[in-house]
Parts: sequence; structure tokens; C-alpha cells
Amino acid sequence: MSKPLRVTVWNEFVHERELPEIRAVYPEGIHGCLRSFLEKEQDITVRCVTLDMPNQGITQELLDNTDVLIWWSHARQEDITDETVRLVRNAVHSGMGLVALHSAHFSRIMRDLLGTTMTLHWRHGDREKLWCIDPTHPIAQGVPACIDIPEEEMYGECFDIPRPDDIIFIGWFAGGQVFRSGVTFTRGRGKIFYFQPGHEEAPVYQHPDIQRIIINAVRWAEPLCRLPAPPDNVEEH
Repeated sequence: MSKPLRVTVWNEFVHERELPEIRAVYPEGIHGCLRSFLEKEQDITVRCVTLDMPNQGITQELLDNTDVLIWWSHARQEDITDETVRLVRNAVHSGMGLVALHSAHFSRIMRDLLGTTMTLHWRHGDREKLWCIDPTHPIAQGVPACIDIPEEEMYGECFDIPRPDDIIFIGWFAGGQVFRSGVTFTRGRGKIFYFQPGHEEAPVYQHPDIQRIIINAVRWAEPLCRLPAPPDNVEEH
């Protein structure tokens, strides 16, 4: 029997504790919602960590035992320490997969790994049609051509990211904006998937098709092998 795919869900877990209207949408936290559908897959094991835990929930031991890290952050992006960024960056370089959700585009983790500002246009309260433009990609398997999201936060171009390896989903918003809503990158040996849907005020992660995309992304990002990342003090010549 093959080893299970080990997924760690990192959630900031601020909005759900501080705002009753968001706690009503995600009573177990966003991480609890993600865990609830991921752990139904027989080949996936899930653990959850949050910002308020010791070491911000991230340790070398945790990452050594994580095949794919899911990251959700928003209100306290700048509170992530240099040490946390270093540990996650090195783990991705060594082969660990990373799935960054919604406002995690602006996390210190993603800005460090991708090297751009990661800025975009945004607006509260819009309807989104999520179009699959690469149906042959593994992350798109079993996903319809268009997913209707009745309530979402608008993210619009220009999205300051480096050229993606793949653009799998394009979001169209009722206000007219479009956005590269599902894109992949490779950094070192690690695969990265950024996925835009998931505003905390709406039950986006309860949508079966959104869940399917995240499950597919976790399986796609699974490392073929994990090798030690180069130490930080290696000099380039």
C-alpha cells in the first residue's frame, strides 16, 4: 500500500475568531472546512496549524513531514517572521508542494518565492464566473467548463506575477474585470498553485467544484522526491 499524501493546512485564523458573520460561514475555521473535504479522500491525511500556535505553526519537523502545504492568510500578512518564510521557502525548493489560496497571493511566502509585488485590483462584493481554459491540466480533471460563484471578492488585472508555467482558470466578474484565477509555478523542485476564489465572507470552499480543484491541486503538487534544499549561506560565483 502506498504512503498517504500528507497535507498541512496553514490558516491565519483571525477573521473567524474576531468576526461573528465570518464565524457563521466557517464555524470550524477555514482550515476546518478545507480539512473536512480533504480528509474524505482515502489517500490524503490532513493536519491543521494556525498563526497563533508556537513558531507560527511552522517548524522544520512539520515541513519535513508535509508533502503539500496549503496557505490561507489575509489580515496579518506582515506578521509572518523571516524564519517562517525561510523554512517554507527552503521546503518548496526541496520539493514540497504549495497551494496558496485567495488573499495568500500577498503573503510574505508568495512574494519571497515569486519575487514580484503580487499586487492586483480588488473590490468587495461581486459575482464571478470561473472559466477553465486548460481542461487537459491535471488540476482541471472533473471540473466543469464554467463555475458560477454567486458571491466573491473581485480580483482584477493587472496581477503583478511572473510568467506562470500554466494558466488553468480565468475569472470573469460581473463588473467586467478578468483575472488569472488559477496559475502554476515551479520554484526549485517544488510545484506552486495559486487559486483566487475563497473570500472569507462567502461559503466558496463549500462549493463541490471548488473542493475538486483544491483536491486535484494537492495531488498535482505532490513531490516526486524530496531532497535537501541548498543551505542559505551558499555563495554564488
